[in-house]
Amino acid sequence: MDQQEKRPDSPRRETPPQSPAPAAPAAASRGRRGKFIALGVVIVVAGIVLARWQPWNKALSGGNAPPASGARMRHGGPGAMANMAQPVSVATARAGDMPIVITALGTVTPLADVTVRTQLSGTLQDVSFQEGQMVKKGDVLAQIDPRPYQISLANAEGQLARDEALLATARLDLKRYQTLLSQDSIASQQVDTQASLVKQYEGTVKSDRANIDTYKLDLAYARITAPVSGRVGLRQVDPGNYVTPGDTNGIVVLTQLEPISVIFTTSEDNLPSIMKQLRAGTKLSVTAYDRSNTTMLEAGSLQTIDNQIDTTTGTVKLRASFANHEQALFPNQFVNARLLVDTIHNAVIVPTSAVLNGSQGQYVYVVKPDNTVTVRLVKVGPVDAERTSIASGLAVGERVVTDGSDRLREGAKITIPAERPQHASGASGAKGASRAGAASGASGAHHGRRRHASEASGQ
Repeated sequence: MDQQEKRPDSPRRETPPQSPAPAAPAAASRGRRGKFIALGVVIVVAGIVLARWQPWNKALSGGNAPPASGARMRHGGPGAMANMAQPVSVATARAGDMPIVITALGTVTPLADVTVRTQLSGTLQDVSFQEGQMVKKGDVLAQIDPRPYQISLANAEGQLARDEALLATARLDLKRYQTLLSQDSIASQQVDTQASLVKQYEGTVKSDRANIDTYKLDLAYARITAPVSGRVGLRQVDPGNYVTPGDTNGIVVLTQLEPISVIFTTSEDNLPSIMKQLRAGTKLSVTAYDRSNTTMLEAGSLQTIDNQIDTTTGTVKLRASFANHEQALFPNQFVNARLLVDTIHNAVIVPTSAVLNGSQGQYVYVVKPDNTVTVRLVKVGPVDAERTSIASGLAVGERVVTDGSDRLREGAKITIPAERPQHASGASGAKGASRAGAASGASGAHHGRRRHASEASGQ
């Protein structure tokens, strides 16, 4: 019975519910989403920490403010630099006279450089000059012993007196013979012989007189004088020495200093313009400067041009003359000669630093009214040191960049520091007034709070 009672129960054995089985996959998916969310949070946090750690964020005030536009441009690379206003210096093209000047290296050359030598042999008795002394033409420089030549002169004068007496006697005899011949008392041959004797004596007298002149000239040569005016150099021989015309060094070297000349060379390409001015009768001025080409030494004029061009160098020599009253020019000194050939009137002139060289030629940066620059090709004319004339491409009154052009390009923005002080003074005054007002307001509020607190305590 027990077994029978248990059988009906067996069909009602309950099986485990099947519906809860899907709960396990759902829980697994929720776990994966939680992991992804956590990983994302970690990445975001790491990114925030990394962004705050970067050096450019440290430069920001407070660490949370966004970088200023200037900071972005400083760290934005070359493109950001190009957008910045570049500080430059500018100059205005002006109209003026531009001289056409040829500059060349020259040598100071004296017009006369004389080695004073004796013209006869003898003992040097005296030297009448001091070394480096300025002498004039005709001044006595030295004296040769004149006594041998004085004796020779006296001997020649005695010979002349003897021959003159013989000539006088021969002339009287010729006169008597001619009288006798007219009376037919002597032969004509005797008269002819006497006439020939008179001619011989006349020739002898002339020779004696020439000898006298020679000895007188020797006495003059014994007194050595300055052939030109100038400065004497170092003495080459001392008194007491026997000097001869063959001495190589002579007695002294005499150099003329006033006037003096400068010889310089120029290219054969400049010769036509120079010759054109000379043919027109124009007196071309020449200025001599020192070796550094900064200090003017003397002003003069072009004197002459050489008669041929040097084929090895393609240059021609020119000589300029200078008065040299101050003796600023010294013989064999190297100078810079500036020859003024012509002058261009009403030329457009800019500083030389404003003209640049590029692949397309010479150009300038022209400043536009909106403080931007544009590239302008120009044709350059004559150049005079720090000034350059513009033949075409630029008008009078336009402003060009003279300094800071290496940072510019077409359309670049610029700022001119030279114009800032005027605007900066007004801005600084406004800033000072605003700061003073803010400070006075804060001070008034502070005093108001103190008075309110005192009244409350009194109550």
